[in-house]
Amino acid sequence: MTNMTHPLLVELFVEELPPKALKKLGEAFSQTLLAQLQNIGLASSTSHVTAYATPRRLGARITDVATKAADKAIWQKLMPVAVGLDASGNATPALAKKLQSLGIAAGAVAGAVATLKRMSDGKVDNLIYEATASGATLVVGLQQALAETIAKLPIPKVMTYQLADGWTDVKFVRPVHSFIALHGTTALPVTALGLTASNTTQGHRFEAKVPLITIQNADSYEAQMQDEGAVIASYAARRQMIADQLAAAASQAGQDLRAIEDEALLDEVTSLVERPNVLTCEFEREFLDVPQECLILTMKANQKYFPLLDAKGKLSNKFLVVSNISPSDPSAVIEGNERVVRPRLADAKFFFDQDRKRTLESRVESLTKVVYHNKLGTQGERTERVAAIAASIVKQLSNATLPFTVQAKDEFDVLASKVAQAARLAKTDLLTDMVGEFPELQGIMGGYYARHDGLRDGVAIAIEDHYKPRFAGDALPRNHTGTVVALADKLETLVGMFGIGNLPTGDKDPFALRRHALGVIRMLVEKNLPLALPELLAHCFPCFTDKLEGNPDDACEALTSFIYDRFAGSLREQGYTAQEVDAVLSMRPTRLGDVPKRLDAVRAFAALPESTALAAANKRVGNILKKVAGTVTPSVNLSLLKEQAEIDLNAALALVQPLSDVAYEQGDYTAALTALAKLKAPVDAFFEHVMVNADDAALKANRLGLLATLHAAMNRVADLSKLAS
Repeated sequence: MTNMTHPLLVELFVEELPPKALKKLGEAFSQTLLAQLQNIGLASSTSHVTAYATPRRLGARITDVATKAADKAIWQKLMPVAVGLDASGNATPALAKKLQSLGIAAGAVAGAVATLKRMSDGKVDNLIYEATASGATLVVGLQQALAETIAKLPIPKVMTYQLADGWTDVKFVRPVHSFIALHGTTALPVTALGLTASNTTQGHRFEAKVPLITIQNADSYEAQMQDEGAVIASYAARRQMIADQLAAAASQAGQDLRAIEDEALLDEVTSLVERPNVLTCEFEREFLDVPQECLILTMKANQKYFPLLDAKGKLSNKFLVVSNISPSDPSAVIEGNERVVRPRLADAKFFFDQDRKRTLESRVESLTKVVYHNKLGTQGERTERVAAIAASIVKQLSNATLPFTVQAKDEFDVLASKVAQAARLAKTDLLTDMVGEFPELQGIMGGYYARHDGLRDGVAIAIEDHYKPRFAGDALPRNHTGTVVALADKLETLVGMFGIGNLPTGDKDPFALRRHALGVIRMLVEKNLPLALPELLAHCFPCFTDKLEGNPDDACEALTSFIYDRFAGSLREQGYTAQEVDAVLSMRPTRLGDVPKRLDAVRAFAALPESTALAAANKRVGNILKKVAGTVTPSVNLSLLKEQAEIDLNAALALVQPLSDVAYEQGDYTAALTALAKLKAPVDAFFEHVMVNADDAALKANRLGLLATLHAAMNRVADLSKLAS
């Protein structure tokens, strides 16, 4: 049969798939199937895959799939002749075993030995096996590719179900009722999950024109599913259709209205419908008296609705529903959704009204009855630790040598008072009905209730913001009070968990310590706080009294390394090279706010023509000093400088080092490193003409002192040796 290429269509028709997993399942199914067919040789490097994923199907269309893979020439060096053949020229057990591993039956080994070639590699003669492997047919290859693809799907939870025979168990994400394997117009006799492929499938559960759709060929699938099955099979196309309908419906609902932007929600509703139909609904305006975060959350989380916001971001009383049906008269669907959302909004209003009957202050004592962690005590104890850490941060800020401007007309004692109050009340909203129902609103509701209690707006904002940043890209706390409390809150979590050995492992990070570490880093860097990381951590550990286990110094070192590791990863994601990051962070700068300036200085230095030679010389100096027993003092006895090259280097250092040091102290790290460029020539001359390990002990010690002085001068901003290739 002539080997031809056609598009290949594969579709699994299943019961409703988990919506939050559908996007990944669809991408994985299509991409893995393509990769498997390419590995087998049935698809080419130019083959293109189109992914299909709806609530009731996973599919893929792959272009240019051959009926048979090309034959492959096999050439393999087996082993030396002396190892593979005995004195009589027969195969040794080692060679026989090797040939059998290549698919040669035990009885055919003798014949295979006769076809082996011999080739010398210049030292010994080797046995060479040459053969032609027949390419896999599409039926055989697709059978293998399907099995591998299904096995590799990122299924969140496997389901076990029985086939129609009532005996056979199958494991998959959801029961599969049929599947298609169509090469051009030819249905392929392959099996998967206990089923044999055909060319038929089902469409929309309610709106398909026919109960069974016969797919004519792989290219007609998408159009047939839309026309006959009322299904938009492409996940990407369906998602874009929903986005377009949302924008159009929002515009019709009001000139300044727009649907709330939520990519995760858009993904989820795309995974819930097969043919979207966006409808506009509304609720009673009286519910708008409830904080809009509550209403938005209940509509999004519970009902999968898209709230409509005005130009200022204020919630309106209209919302959009993505329906899976398109009746000629949608009024019943609209009324049904409005009826469903009303009790949800009423619950939110009830919670809000009830919560405001008690002040946050009245809830503080109840925190002592809520367990935070069995080893770290209650939320009340945690609150006390956060308050103590926050107070120490304010004190460190007030004692900082670098300037820190507090809020207008505020002094540090006023800031300390605000911080103490915000830290004391920050966790009290955990005890409210609203946060009990919607944990995602913790902090946010605390801010609302604080304002209702008449607290200063700065304190209310701090209570609201103290969880920030909650996720990558989230905003930082808006005021100094919130920044201090947020920093204290995250440090308390980090120190506590590291102090009891509860560290992240692999992908598991139940207390979000990686996120907390990045939050600490972002606040220190982006707000350029004049705080030293070692001092920050040192003031945290005593706040835990006898709660921690093991040696606090070990926990502190582990946490410090963890923070720098998170920082390094974050900086690489921002576009800095691994060399640049390593050069700066290997020095463990105590003020993280300095790091971006140091990185920019390193990048500017690396662009200088002298940088390569100086980085290499710095590495060489470091290696020399490491080999010296004890510590080398960076000092020079002028009377012991004998060679002209060492005299010149010392003179150059005397000229350059003060300039570099002044720039460093002023925070101009780029100027501090750029000044070092003048050292290239004298450093090169030193290593060319001066013997460091002189026989005279005094000369040797003096030259080591000179190198230590050079090393100290070159490595204040960063470890320049890390730039050496």
